[in-house]
Amino acid sequence: MGSNNNRETTFYKEVLPFTAMVTMECINVGLNTLYKAATNKGMSNHVFVVYSHCLAALLLLPSPFFSARSRILPPLNCSIFAKIFLLGVIGCTSQIMGKIGIIYASPTLASAISNLVPAFTFVLAVIFRMEKIQLKRSTTRAKVLGTVVSIAGAFVVTIYKGPKILVPTTSTPNLLRQHQPLSSSQSNWMLGGLFLTTEYFLVPMWYIVQTWIMKVYPAEVTVVFFYNLTVSILAGIVGFLSEPDSNKWIIKPDIALASILCSGILGSSLYNTIHIWALRVKGPVYVGMFKPLSIAIAVAMGVIFLGDTLYLGSILGATIIAIGFYTVMWGKAKEMPEYNDSSDLESSPDQKFPLLHNFKNEDISNK
Repeated sequence: MGSNNNRETTFYKEVLPFTAMVTMECINVGLNTLYKAATNKGMSNHVFVVYSHCLAALLLLPSPFFSARSRILPPLNCSIFAKIFLLGVIGCTSQIMGKIGIIYASPTLASAISNLVPAFTFVLAVIFRMEKIQLKRSTTRAKVLGTVVSIAGAFVVTIYKGPKILVPTTSTPNLLRQHQPLSSSQSNWMLGGLFLTTEYFLVPMWYIVQTWIMKVYPAEVTVVFFYNLTVSILAGIVGFLSEPDSNKWIIKPDIALASILCSGILGSSLYNTIHIWALRVKGPVYVGMFKPLSIAIAVAMGVIFLGDTLYLGSILGATIIAIGFYTVMWGKAKEMPEYNDSSDLESSPDQKFPLLHNFKNEDISNK
């Protein structure tokens, strides 16, 4: 009987989280690849952002009214709505920047640059005096070094393409390779890297605002609902100004519709639920360790489904960013024992900024 319980515990604590995290990284990269394929077929990135967030808001619509937790929380007031609106502005901007970046570059570059999030979070935490630079401590030196290395890797992957390492075969589906003049230009590749870097610089700012909201209204699903609703409205205003052609807003039952549905359902619902569960079971360090895996998945999917060419610069830059990523994560992991409980990080006496605690909310709105 005891051995059965041990096997169940091992499966729940080890096998299931590992399988779930690998699957979620595949889904995340798959959503980016599907989006890239849809834009190759002519879908507008503004239309995508509006429709995908509208779908996510509709899926989460019952949460403010039927959540048992929402009935014991303070009522939503103007201050909370103002913070959610600010969250929506940051999220909408980062979404648009990221989607444009993928159009100009590739899902592979997006996966590589996404690993800058811990480094940018640390930079902003220092700027907002939520983290203190104490170079005498090995953990602080690791975070500083990891940040510098990560940013250097971003420069490499953005500026240097280098020789071709892997060229897709002619058997790559033509359906997904149409309308790709942007991917062949070095200047467009750099522009895409700039957009993606901007996106992942905004993500830590999104974390900070979300932390403010959670302190006064700790109902994640309800906040995410209003966040998606806000992004839908803001992106709709920007979209109607940027895409006045009404034909662009008519989605046919093709790859564009599939991309929107998958992003709304898998990205904003399943992906976030699994991540929150994995964070509870294994902790933020474990979840963060899987992020660089997305680079390898993105390379494979890009070559197979999009006909992307793999360049030496992408490999070198992604490797440097991954080294910096793990260095920052190591520094924060070593500091974790200083906190008794992850839920009390914001209230610790020295007011340190919980990088990994915030890192757990990554992509909660399909960021």
